[in-house]
Amino acid sequence: MPAVSVADLSVLPTLPVVDPAAGLRARPVRQRTTAPGGFEGEGFPVKRAFAGVDLALLDPFVMMDEMGEVDYAPGEPKGTPWHPHRGFETVTYIIDGTFVHQDSYGGGGTITNGATQWMTAGSGILHIEAPPEALVASGGLFHGLQLWVNLPRTDKLATPRYQDLTPEQVVLLSSPDGGVLVRVIAGEVAGHRGPGATHTPMTMVHATLAPGARLDLPWRADFNALVYVMSGRGAVGGSGAVEGASIEGGRLAVLGAGDLVTVTADAHSAGRHTEPLEVIVLGGAPIREPIAWAGPFVMNTRAEVIQAFEDYQAGRLGRPS
Repeated sequence: MPAVSVADLSVLPTLPVVDPAAGLRARPVRQRTTAPGGFEGEGFPVKRAFAGVDLALLDPFVMMDEMGEVDYAPGEPKGTPWHPHRGFETVTYIIDGTFVHQDSYGGGGTITNGATQWMTAGSGILHIEAPPEALVASGGLFHGLQLWVNLPRTDKLATPRYQDLTPEQVVLLSSPDGGVLVRVIAGEVAGHRGPGATHTPMTMVHATLAPGARLDLPWRADFNALVYVMSGRGAVGGSGAVEGASIEGGRLAVLGAGDLVTVTADAHSAGRHTEPLEVIVLGGAPIREPIAWAGPFVMNTRAEVIQAFEDYQAGRLGRPS
């Protein structure tokens, strides 16, 4: 997994040690789901990470797809055709492989091995994401995530913008014992702020836990919290409806109220090698507004969605004035 890594975690700033006397609460697990498989764009495989979860529990997020992990043969890599968006932000995080982005507002760039493309669709944008010709010719490993972050009513028609977050910009932290590498992509963790600039207050973290390691991640009390597992096995959550709930690749845990997101990776057992636990931790301030969602448009009312389709069909959407 080439996503930003560090050979010696002892050189990184560390998360604070949790003081038992401080009375901090590990967030309990409210719900666990398993992501079904599907296909997106021109036919690349995805796992629908949020399938089966009430939008009210996901707020301010709408959708997340894990793209791959897939090892393409030559000629197999696929992307998306040109398509529209309005009313939200797309976050494309590439762990392995390469995507090339272009959009109708002039944004674009190459996303690869730990880079993130943050696109605010706002009032409307057209974009395309495709593997470069060299990758199509050679084939190779491809793995990433795309997250949809809702926008509040006041920002639904904001001017589109594009952020190219390079791997070097990601903020890196370690757990106090050096067993966990934490990559802060957006938001703030223990006073360390990631590079992503968001309309909606939120935090996005990619953490790698060595076998047997434990992560106690300080988390804002007013944010929701979601833990999605890309690979490995472990447990998540504190006391509550499900204590120490088991998790593994392709599963999502929706957490309840508390001060810490607590995740533990399974240790080696019976002479069998246990792979690291790779998790995405997400949370944000709920917007608590009506959602009308159809295809590539996430608005507040059905009438606004219909207007978005009409604007797209008439060629009015995604064009700078």
